Amino acid sequence: MHAKGRMDVPEGLNEEYYQISSDILQSFNKFRPPLDIFMFKEDVARIAPYYKVGGRLSKEQIEQLAGMVKEGIIFVSRKDHPVYVKHISYQLDLVLVDRNLKESEIADIFIEALTMRMSEFLDQPVAVVMDKLWTDLMVLTEYLWNDPYRIKALAKRLHRDHTLSQHSVNCGVLALSIFIRMKGKNFTDGDISRTHFDRLTAGFFLHDLGMSKIPLFIREKPKPLTTDERQKVDKHPMLGYEMLSKLDLKYKEIEACVIEHHERLNGKGYPQKKSGREITQLGRIIAAVDSYCAMICKRPFAEAMDPLQAAAAISQDKGYDPEVTKNIQAWALTLKKK
Repeated sequence: MHAKGRMDVPEGLNEEYYQISSDILQSFNKFRPPLDIFMFKEDVARIAPYYKVGGRLSKEQIEQLAGMVKEGIIFVSRKDHPVYVKHISYQLDLVLVDRNLKESEIADIFIEALTMRMSEFLDQPVAVVMDKLWTDLMVLTEYLWNDPYRIKALAKRLHRDHTLSQHSVNCGVLALSIFIRMKGKNFTDGDISRTHFDRLTAGFFLHDLGMSKIPLFIREKPKPLTTDERQKVDKHPMLGYEMLSKLDLKYKEIEACVIEHHERLNGKGYPQKKSGREITQLGRIIAAVDSYCAMICKRPFAEAMDPLQAAAAISQDKGYDPEVTKNIQAWALTLKKK
């Protein structure tokens, strides 16, 4: 054991189980935890069942369990990871204190939690719901601020089916990955402020919030849009921009992502017909990422494209920033190497 009384995890044990902390235990239902719990018996060096989901702990067991957690002899099975993911998704800040999760497991939790919060917000885009989403986005930035390259694990878990919330999460994650790639040492050397990082992260995830004002039957129409329907859709960047005031999100980073994600370097985008360097770097990143993420997902009117083919397609389009598309291609290539 450690000097403080916590047991060292036996070699190999953490491949099948991981210890739970007091913070995690307190997040469970006190009498009915959401998954099986195991205890490590040091005298025989084996894991044994302590609680089976569906049962009910007594008050004595609750006290006993709390003590054993502090000793470091209480575990949950990695086989129950999907259950754990859903549980932690509602209290995302717990990923910052649980030292027993693998990076890949944390990535699963972030994708689940952010998709859930994004769906809630896009269904009801008001300030009180935005506050919950913002809280979870700030957990993400805290996680990445300490090691920005953790974004790689999240970027390997993009959704492959298209809904507005899934698309928003895909774009947010991949845009962050591209931004971090492009900044390189400038990021890790402290040239990026935390406030700027927080706000651009929100901008990447919220770039399409104006689509929440477009009727669902238009967003999910399996056939080509009519001229009138297309005109409605084309208004979504401006609709989103107008929503920012009511949501108290009038930050330049968020504004750029919302209003510029359909602008193109050759001036053929909308709504402002900006071109070249009139478009901010954040706008250029989210513009390419928005198109790319739409292409690699199965949509009502189109099958998903192979990631490398989609990356090649946008790299040939003069409307996108070549530095951004080059980094998207590099990222897509890593998927092929898995």
